Amino acid sequence: MAREERRTPDIRQGLTGRGIVKRYGKKEVLHGIDLALEPGKIYGLIGRNGAGKTTLLSLLSAQNPLTAGEVLLGGEPVWENILAMSCICFSRELNPSGEAGTAAMKVGQYLDTAAAYFPHWDREMESRLLAHFQLERREKLAKLSKGMLSMVTIITAMASKAPYTFLDEPAAGLDVIAREEFYRMLLEEYAATGRTFVISTHIIDEAAAVLEETIILKDGEILVKENTEELVSSCVYISGREEEVRKAAQGLRVYHWEAVGRSVGCMVWLREGEELPSDCAIQVQPVSLQKIFAALCQEGGEAQ
Repeated sequence: MAREERRTPDIRQGLTGRGIVKRYGKKEVLHGIDLALEPGKIYGLIGRNGAGKTTLLSLLSAQNPLTAGEVLLGGEPVWENILAMSCICFSRELNPSGEAGTAAMKVGQYLDTAAAYFPHWDREMESRLLAHFQLERREKLAKLSKGMLSMVTIITAMASKAPYTFLDEPAAGLDVIAREEFYRMLLEEYAATGRTFVISTHIIDEAAAVLEETIILKDGEILVKENTEELVSSCVYISGREEEVRKAAQGLRVYHWEAVGRSVGCMVWLREGEELPSDCAIQVQPVSLQKIFAALCQEGGEAQ
């Protein structure tokens, strides 16, 4: 039977996952996820350990087979489609001590291998970033610190020039100055090229300023996919005497009730057009993206 002819995907149409299911044996990790990534945006993918973030990115980049569902880039299937796969770079955390294929690799060999998959690999950028991070091509991956390994994944992602680029915990092991440099570098590349980036990270508040949209994954399902600025501006933390707080929160989306001394507090996620009542004696405070994530993903953190 002849192989179906693949066409060059129109990346302007975006990357779409439909009904994505992934099982490992009897355990289902992802449960029928629908996700659309538009071109020219920076997305944040956040979730607790085991939520399925790395698995989802590996499926979207065709590094892992789907159990069910489909992933399309510009309307073309990604799986076994070299034209589509060359447009998607998934630069994941490196653990050479646990990966036989990379254990003996040198930095230069790893980058050369990655470059073979991406037709627009930027050698000048590769060299510039190696010098910036003070990395040598002859250094063995197995000898690098966690932070230096993160630098290698950042170089891979940036130099790939892939229109859709996923980074899994790119700031892991980096000190605060290096993390700030990474986000500056990311924004400069985004401004210059309009590439789509998806950043999976646990260092949420540092990343929040660069994330146009936030995707929260919980227990193998997408809990939230919202514009980051709008999400943060629509969530507030209210506290005060219990009767006043409960009166103010009545009918609203409320998460994570807690006792605060003699008072109680909770996060409120206001829908468009909703406001807190003005006749309640409560304190109202802004909430960071990290606090929003924690409130939404707490056990028992469903709206009340």
